[in-house]
Amino acid sequence: MELLVTTDWLANELGASDLRIVDATKFMPDAGRNPAAEYEAGHIPGAVFMDLGDLTDTNNPIDNMLPPAEKFASRMQSLGLGDGSRVVLYDDSPLKSAARAWWMLTLFGAHEVAILDGGIAKWKAEGRPLETGKEALRHRHFTVWQDDKGVRTKADMLANLHSKGEQVVDARPADRFSGETPDPRGNAASGHIPGSTNIPHSAFFNADGTWKNGDEIKAIFDGASVDLNNPIVTTCGSGMTAAVVSFAAAVAGAEKVALYDGSWAEWGADADTPKATA
Repeated sequence: MELLVTTDWLANELGASDLRIVDATKFMPDAGRNPAAEYEAGHIPGAVFMDLGDLTDTNNPIDNMLPPAEKFASRMQSLGLGDGSRVVLYDDSPLKSAARAWWMLTLFGAHEVAILDGGIAKWKAEGRPLETGKEALRHRHFTVWQDDKGVRTKADMLANLHSKGEQVVDARPADRFSGETPDPRGNAASGHIPGSTNIPHSAFFNADGTWKNGDEIKAIFDGASVDLNNPIVTTCGSGMTAAVVSFAAAVAGAEKVALYDGSWAEWGADADTPKATA
């Protein structure tokens, strides 16, 4: 299964015994939208709802940090995602939140995980069928293991300031990266990690919400002087849109990509971390 699958491909695969479709929509708290309610109002047939707001470490004061492996496995089992499942993710969010779900699933050991190109918006635009309500779920065993090489901590990022062994790509909008616009979190400073490069996550999408192709994505990284053959760490506000950059890099063939899970929510709130602007 490819990293990106089309609506035609998914329509032909509906009903396959090993296929699991997942709505991984998440919004910012001030968006005024309820992803669970929108899922129940209309979803791709057979899809289950993954509550990304629940898939966090509630014992960590930093927003949106990875949940413990056991918690993740328990949630996946309750959604019917198990060993041997082919998982197709979609969302209907400007955050492109399916990428965060893709990152967590691959980090915690899932082997075949794809994102639906264009999401449910494209599915609806093509007049394809929808279902309402909730799906009847059957628990399946999910063997969890955590690949820590895909995660970076604040300590790792501080060390990288000196070693410069990894390229750091920030997915936030340009005005937040530069510090021109204050961070929406009241406790976080403005600016970015020194030495990082800004590629807003929206750069990887066409006007209709579909992903740009591999060559176009590679050209975006090339234009930002990011070498896909060398190690990359992605970051953003809270680890959400950073996963979009990670997925884009994977589509373009990059193999050494990690994500700074604390992102600016952690770095910007620490008075002792260096910050850059402009």
